[in-house]
Amino acid sequence: MRTRLPATLLIVAAASAACTGSGATPVPTTGGTSVPTAAPSPTMDGLAHPTGATEIILRFDESGGFVPAEFLAAHVPIFTLYGDGTVVFASSSMVVEPTADNVMVGAALRTARLTEAQIQQLLVFALRDGGLAAARAEYQNPLVADAPTAVFEINADGDSKTVSVVALGMDDQQPGPDTQIKKAFAGLGNRLRDFDQGGSLASAAFVPAAYRGVLLESQGLQGVNIRAWPWPSLTPADFALPKDPNVIQQRIRLLAPADVKVLGVKGYEGGISSGIYLKDDAGTTYTFSLRPLLPDEKA
Repeated sequence: MRTRLPATLLIVAAASAACTGSGATPVPTTGGTSVPTAAPSPTMDGLAHPTGATEIILRFDESGGFVPAEFLAAHVPIFTLYGDGTVVFASSSMVVEPTADNVMVGAALRTARLTEAQIQQLLVFALRDGGLAAARAEYQNPLVADAPTAVFEINADGDSKTVSVVALGMDDQQPGPDTQIKKAFAGLGNRLRDFDQGGSLASAAFVPAAYRGVLLESQGLQGVNIRAWPWPSLTPADFALPKDPNVIQQRIRLLAPADVKVLGVKGYEGGISSGIYLKDDAGTTYTFSLRPLLPDEKA
């Protein structure tokens, strides 16, 4: 891994540098769209990386395992850093509780802006201390069943890679050649899960410009509140089925914030993973999930 950073930067951990009071600042929003505070510079010292507002520098996600399809449909990546320094992350400091009518909303999404120096420090931490520079594409754990898979995506220093780690942080019973690098991955995952350090990092609420609505046909529902179809101008046929017959046949449609607002669910901006059941005019019942779209996502 070549490093063109000054030696002083190489010894600074991202945990202390990326979240100082004088560093990251809230990203203003207008109409649900992040507004850059300054145009990104096309040239920089240190590790080269994308500079576009929708280009991913670093992303961390963890999903899968034994969970309902509706939860997977509503799942949002835990942390994403974009080329202009914008970060969008799920706040670990905010406890998510079901609403009064038992609807489960997603974790609150927050956004902030890193300086170029902070981007460099976080990249050094991810590549060196977090193990991504030496990582291969896949790490399995045959000793753990039904565990989620962590996925790191990084685009920096002229290299792009995606690294998946099954059962991140769940130590193997027997040490092996991957023990140390898995510990490094776990440390990086913990750092990004708590990016705002319990809410101490200055950030603003992330307001999605659009959402992905997902319908999954359901049968035999009992003891739940089934709502009438809420959209006069839309039908289930307007939610497209996937062309691949080998994936879950969920109907998907791009929805504007106004489309979602009619559901009357407080805190829907972080998504809706369960608790909404809709019946159309034909009498078919669906579970409805909602997924906020991030700046790099269109549908």
